Amino acid sequence: MASEAEKTFHHFAAYGESSSSGNEIHNKNFSKMCKDCGIMDGKIITSTDVDIVFSKVKKKNARSIGQCQMALKEMGQKKFKDKSPEEALQSMFALMVNKVPVASGVTKTVAVGGVDRLTDTSKYTGSHKERFDESGKGKGKTGREDTHENTGYVGGYKGAGTYDQKKK
Repeated sequence: MASEAEKTFHHFAAYGESSSSGNEIHNKNFSKMCKDCGIMDGKIITSTDVDIVFSKVKKKNARSIGQCQMALKEMGQKKFKDKSPEEALQSMFALMVNKVPVASGVTKTVAVGGVDRLTDTSKYTGSHKERFDESGKGKGKTGREDTHENTGYVGGYKGAGTYDQKKK
């Protein structure tokens, strides 16, 4: 394999596999490599073609392949029909130069920090909006209306403080 295409092969072989050494590639990563490098275009070479070629190249009971040069050669003959097999293989290597796996469909992170989002008083309603001032700084206990009194009586009890008077 050409050195740049071989680097690409190792990047895709290790992609998503924490225990992989990057020397063998599974069908999933091989399909991803073909898609990300522009080998699989959906017209001339489809995902079915990639799966069939992978199955032809791998050993009978194996789940991965060590080199994808034979698979690329076979797909190159289909993709570049007007070229010789060796020229087609070189064209396939050219498609793989400087390519790395792209994580598509992944949730992006929010640029705004969590504290900014949580202390935005315009998003709070009811009693919660009183907990922060306009700058977003918390008011602490002074921002609450329902402060707790440690008198020993149940809240809302009308005879609070009358126990000592009845005992006399």
